Order: sequence, then C-alpha cells, then structure tokens
Amino acid sequence: MLWNILVMNEKLGLYTDFYELAMAEGYFCCGKKDQQASFNYFFRTNPFNGGFTVFAGLADFLELLAQFTYSESDIQYLKEQGFKPEFLEYLKDFRFSGNIISVKEGEIVFPNEPVLRVDGNIIECQLIESILLNIINFESLIATKAFRIKLVSGKQVFAEFGLRRAQGFGAIHASRAACIGGASSTSNVLAGKLFGIPVSGTMAHSWIQSFDTELEAFRSYSKVHPLNTTLLVDSYDTLKSGVPNAIIVAKEMEENGHQLKAIRLDSGDLAYLSKKARKMLDGAGLETVKIIASNQLNEHVIKTLLKDQDAAIDAFGIGTEMVTGKADAALDGVYKLTEIEGLPKMKFSENIEKNTLPSKKQLFRFLDKSGKFYRDAIALETENPAEIDVISHPVYPELNTKVKGLPFEILLSEVVKGGEILIEKQTPLDIYKFLEKRSELLPDEHKRFISPHIYKTGITQKLMQTRNNLSKQIKNQL
Repeated sequence: MLWNILVMNEKLGLYTDFYELAMAEGYFCCGKKDQQASFNYFFRTNPFNGGFTVFAGLADFLELLAQFTYSESDIQYLKEQGFKPEFLEYLKDFRFSGNIISVKEGEIVFPNEPVLRVDGNIIECQLIESILLNIINFESLIATKAFRIKLVSGKQVFAEFGLRRAQGFGAIHASRAACIGGASSTSNVLAGKLFGIPVSGTMAHSWIQSFDTELEAFRSYSKVHPLNTTLLVDSYDTLKSGVPNAIIVAKEMEENGHQLKAIRLDSGDLAYLSKKARKMLDGAGLETVKIIASNQLNEHVIKTLLKDQDAAIDAFGIGTEMVTGKADAALDGVYKLTEIEGLPKMKFSENIEKNTLPSKKQLFRFLDKSGKFYRDAIALETENPAEIDVISHPVYPELNTKVKGLPFEILLSEVVKGGEILIEKQTPLDIYKFLEKRSELLPDEHKRFISPHIYKTGITQKLMQTRNNLSKQIKNQL
C-alpha cells in the first residue's frame, strides 16, 4: 500500500495534516470556498549556521501536486472521520487549479524571502500546505548540506551513500537533493532510476569476510567486475594486508588488460592512511588508482582532511550526515496567508520580528558593479524594480541601502498556471550546474562556515507602508 502511494502514481489527497482538511471543510461550510487567496513560502533561518540556503524540491512538489486528488477509498476514510457529506462530494472532483510562482530550483536564497507563492481558491491553497512544506523544507535542507560539502571538496567528487541511514522513504528525495547540491552519484538504485542520477557502489566488509582470505575476496570481485573494481582495504589491517593485497590484484588485472579503479578507506585515521596508501600505490606504479574515503564524513571533517592535513583522498562516500541533514533536523520553512480577495493579510504580533509581510510580492536581486549578488529586495508585485530607490531592514528601517540604478534580476516566475505545470523536467545534475553558476556570483564571505557574512535582504518603501498601515488597522481592532 505505502509503496503504491509513493511511487505508483496513486492519489495523494490524504498526504496532508488533519487540520488542513478541517479548515478546508470550514471554508466550504462558511461559503468561502471560492474566495481567492495568496500564500507565501519562506524560511526564517539558514540551516547549519550558514550564510545561504539552496532552494530544492520544486519539481518533486509539482509532480506530487498533480496527484493531489481523492480516490473513492479516500472519501470513504474521510467519511469515517466525520467529515460532512457535502464537503466530501466537493473533494471527489478536487484538483489544484491555481497558479504558482517560484524561484528556480537550485537558486541560492536567504531567510524571510518569499521564494514561492501559491494563488488560488482558499481551499486548494490550504490543502496543499503540508505536502509543499514536507517536500521543499526537506530537499532544501539536504541540498544545502550537500553543497556545503561540495564547497570544501572542490575537485574531489563525492557520492551519496545514505540509503541505510535515511528516514524511511525520505531516502529517495534525499538522494535527489544531494545531487542537486553537488553529489556526483548515489548508491540508491531506485532514486537513480526515478531521477536519472548516476548510481555507484563498491563492496561491504561482508564480501571480504565471506571468503577464506582477503586476497581471494579481492581476486573474485575483480573477476566479476573487471571494468569497475574498487576494493575495500580496511577489513583487517589496512597497511599490512588491505593495500598490499589490492596491489597484488591490481598487477594481476593489468596482466589481463584491466585496471584497478580505486581502493576505499572506511575507518581509522583517514589522512594518515590515505597518505601511506598513496605512497604504496605510487611505489608499485599504480598512480592511476584512486583513493576513496568514507565513514561519518561531513563538510567540517572533509575541510580538515583536505585543507589542514593534506590527505591523499580523491573522492568521498558520504551517508548519514548528508541524507539526514545533520546537525539540523529540519529547515524551518513556513507557509503564510498574505492576501484574500485582493485584501492584504498578515500575521500580527507586538513583536515586529514575528510579523509577516502582506500582499502579493515579487523578489528582486540587485547586483554590484562586478555582477555579484549584492542585495535582495522584497517588493509588492506591482512595483518596477528599476524605480525602486531604497530597501530597508524589515525590523530596523533605519538600516537601509540605496539600489537605484543597479542591475537586477527578477527571481519569481510562473511555474504552474491553472493547475498545469509550465516548467520542463530537469535531472538533479542539470540543476546542480545552475546552482554552480549561481554560486560563482555569491561573494565568498557568505560561503564560509564560521560566522558567515549575513546577506542583506530588504523591503521596499511601498511594502513597508502597506505592512505598517495594516498593522495599525489590526491594532485598532484589538
């Protein structure tokens, strides 16, 4: 049943939180079902104490959105939960028919920016909230983690090895997001098929332990996979047994016209062992044999290995920390109502930091003279970026930046119209190429791991006035 729901194009209308359906029924019964609304998706803080976030999950969300309808058994289940017959009759023909605008998948974005907007009737906008947050929050978290790893691994490639440590079927979307963030391949074969991701893998210790000797295990594997042999050399003693046996097999493979591709280190002092192994391999004339490292790696460990210890590692296999987004459990993305029937709406608080920004909005990115990212402006949808003079901090308006005359980009574009998807499907590796280009425009001070420079995002004077006027109206009603 679960498998059918996840990968066999089953209807997904129940993939939501109960309160979404409860509110939807309320809208229906109160005569509000045709009211037009707008919701914005944004997140409040960058994950991993970083200076940016990679926006990911858009294509997966849109694909699942197309399946967000209700089967007869779904309707029967909801009937058993006490929902009214007239509301269930409405759900029988439900499908999302609204519009969505969004930044491109793979875009580099920052806190409190409206990176996606949903326009439609109040019921459809409400019902899709949970699935939107579920997919985009998770994939953005993992893509950001993966790209941080890519920033420190540089030319060294890394593969995603996290299926066995991921949270259930989240492993499928984690593999996709990891490749958006820079992973060159995945061990997850289903994800490889679904998303067009290269798949890769070596061997486990159990292979070696199943033979009488390590050398016999290596020889047998190389005979089965002569064109793609990577040998795991740390089952017993890496330098006294594993690497010497790998050298023996590599020489035997050369006699048969093949080459050993790599050895893999999965335990111990990776910097020390890699340098010793490199010296042994080179001494045997095996300069082309690569060294792959795995074992609880993350961006900080890789940075230390490569930058501080000059480890002789050519590639990495990364599992747990990448696919779980360790050490952050989730991206704190939210979905807030901003307009209904053309009237601006906002969540109000005496603490201005908790206030949301009302009305339909557009997001502009201003560039400096060298073409680098400089400031992002949150504006009313009707504003012309060429006419924006100053943008201000949303909480401290005295902090402002003049942007008039600077080159700019319009970041939000239509991806769904009338319920129909407008964008073409891309592979995760294609999206990574876009991310890579965008990263080149992000100043380095925002990429560092320790105390990254805060990227400045401001709101326009017109948006600030709209927010302040609405705040006064709400206060007067209290």
